[in-house]
Amino acid sequence: MDLNKPSLGFVLVFLLLSLLFFRNTYKLWFRTDSYYQDIYNSLAREPSIYPFRKFFLQRMENKERWVLWQKIFSLLGLVAVIAADVLVVMAYFK
Repeated sequence: MDLNKPSLGFVLVFLLLSLLFFRNTYKLWFRTDSYYQDIYNSLAREPSIYPFRKFFLQRMENKERWVLWQKIFSLLGLVAVIAADVLVVMAYFK
């Protein structure tokens, strides 16, 4: 067994987590109102398990600004996730 080669299980879990990221990114870009409302409702629910809940709710008060910054960071995330996926798959097939 090559120690530099990731296992198939690792590759599959890695790609599965990437799909979760892509799903959330899709919701942000193409179902923005639903995505925003889901996150807001999750943060506003009592009792809350989220630390810093008030901080995040305050950030979400200006919806347009929140959506803009989420989309900017999602573009950076897309580039990073796609690059990581390519590198992991290349390492597996190497």
